[in-house]
Amino acid sequence: MNTKSEEGKDLIVALDIGTSKVVAMIAEVLPGNAFNVIGIGHHPSRGMKKGMVVNIEETIQTIQYAIEEAELRAGFSVRSVCTGIAGSHIHSFNSSGMVAVKDTEITQVDIDRVLETARAVSIPADQQILHVLPQQFKVNDQDDIRNPIGMTGMRLEVKVHIITGSVSAAQNIVKCIRRCGLEVNELVLQPLASSMAVLTQDERDIGVALVDIGGGTTDIAVFIDGAIRHTAVIPIAGDQVTNDIAMALRTPTVEAEELKLRYGVTKQMMVPPDSVIEIPGVGDRVARRVKRQSLAAVIEPRVEELFSLVQRNLTEAGFDHLIASGVVLTGGTSLLPGMTELAEEVFMKPVRIAQPMYDGNLSDIVCNPRYATVVGLLMEARKQKGEVMGATRQRNSVSSASYSTSNAPTTRINVNDGSEQSIWFKMKEWFVKTF
Repeated sequence: MNTKSEEGKDLIVALDIGTSKVVAMIAEVLPGNAFNVIGIGHHPSRGMKKGMVVNIEETIQTIQYAIEEAELRAGFSVRSVCTGIAGSHIHSFNSSGMVAVKDTEITQVDIDRVLETARAVSIPADQQILHVLPQQFKVNDQDDIRNPIGMTGMRLEVKVHIITGSVSAAQNIVKCIRRCGLEVNELVLQPLASSMAVLTQDERDIGVALVDIGGGTTDIAVFIDGAIRHTAVIPIAGDQVTNDIAMALRTPTVEAEELKLRYGVTKQMMVPPDSVIEIPGVGDRVARRVKRQSLAAVIEPRVEELFSLVQRNLTEAGFDHLIASGVVLTGGTSLLPGMTELAEEVFMKPVRIAQPMYDGNLSDIVCNPRYATVVGLLMEARKQKGEVMGATRQRNSVSSASYSTSNAPTTRINVNDGSEQSIWFKMKEWFVKTF
């Protein structure tokens, strides 16, 4: 997550290991929770399927390619990263906890205690807790509190959203990164990272559903009243669209991906009737020309099916009518023309395509929906970096105060001057000796 360069620069590193691509980003830490991207590495992903590692050696190789390219562009070496995790093994649920406040005033210690009680739940042995995300706190009978530190109360309660993932899936990702000579400082759910990069605070408060459409998975995150309420992963995304094109138009998968990116449209009615494209043949078969509408006829039903699955997931979770600000699309597949129009027909809500909110160096490259996850990972790394620095400063402040107290000059008392202070001193001395 953070690295010190040879020139003394404070760096953070994000690694997005996706099904279709692996992206590494190196950024310089700036004051005020800001950062400046100084290096990007990008390589087609091999060894991943639907967000999970299926080939260790190929995954290691693609990670190394992406990291080396980012290091070369940044001019610095990398020792640790903040990375993401996704896949159909991800599960989530809501929980709650309650503790009695030790002192009248609530401190961070009380918040840590109540979060521990909320996470004390039974989960399968092959699952591990990835995140415990506070939704709201309650002090005595006052609820809907976002930050109770400094408030007075006798009882502290919390509602949280707990996200779990497969132990083996997480270990495989960590193993691949460590085999590249790197350490993993943070493992973040990918839709959470994307939400940090693309959602506004107003959308979080009013209610919004983030739909991150990648290559292997479609990730969902629902925010209401400023807090995370629901997360889910659907194992259908851009790769399924590419496979449909390859099967329907009888062309190699690589060529199908190129056709999707260059000519793909998610609504047939948006394609001119006379538009014609060339389809490469399989093996030594000659290329043939077909109408572009035929390509759109393959893409539209698959994307419509995907949106219908997202809609069903939101309805079954009970959040369909609570996302007043609508749906936000991001991820590489969201760049297909017509995605907004088709999504609005299915969801019957406002839809926008979002890119990362970043205005620093290389913003013309970074501000792209395909980089939403990796930019969000950088934001999480910067946030963790700030919290560590704040805790260090607080410890140093306490240590300095203790040093000052222990080295403070001692006031000497003359026990024979007849003053009130000397009389009290003599009484205290007699009491200690007697009892």
